[in-house]
Amino acid sequence: MPLTPLDIHNKEFGRRLRGYDEDEVNEFLDQIIKDYEALIRENKELQSQALSLQEKLNHFANIEETLSKTIIVAQEAADEVKINAKKEAQLIVKEAEKNADRIINEALAKSRKVTLEVEELKKQASIYRSRFRTLVEAQLDLLTQTQEGWDKLESSSQLSSGEGSRQLNG
Repeated sequence: MPLTPLDIHNKEFGRRLRGYDEDEVNEFLDQIIKDYEALIRENKELQSQALSLQEKLNHFANIEETLSKTIIVAQEAADEVKINAKKEAQLIVKEAEKNADRIINEALAKSRKVTLEVEELKKQASIYRSRFRTLVEAQLDLLTQTQEGWDKLESSSQLSSGEGSRQLNG
């Protein structure tokens, strides 16, 4: 157990013949008591400072730990946001590809339909030209036959009128 200033102050030494000078010993003990008290005060102040610094250190350690956890949480959140953004981007790209495929397929279907319609119109135009040509040829034949009929009628009419004039002249 350490000595206290009171222990030093109350310490009694036995007396002997030819011993030390009592006043000198007492003065020296008083000086020791003062120095010892000063050391105790300084030690208490240092302990108080050490405690205060330890509290601050604990506080900063807590802040550091909180910041570390916050950074980790923020990093995890950032990673999650990245992953979600990539997934969303992939979904958008897939949706765009589906839409593009759909639009292309619709365009190809329309193109095929238009091509079939054009082919059908070409066939109908060909059929119409053939029928029209047939009609025109039939009309030309009719006109030709009618012309021949007119020619015959005219020539027979001339014969008849020549015979009639011969008969009249005759």
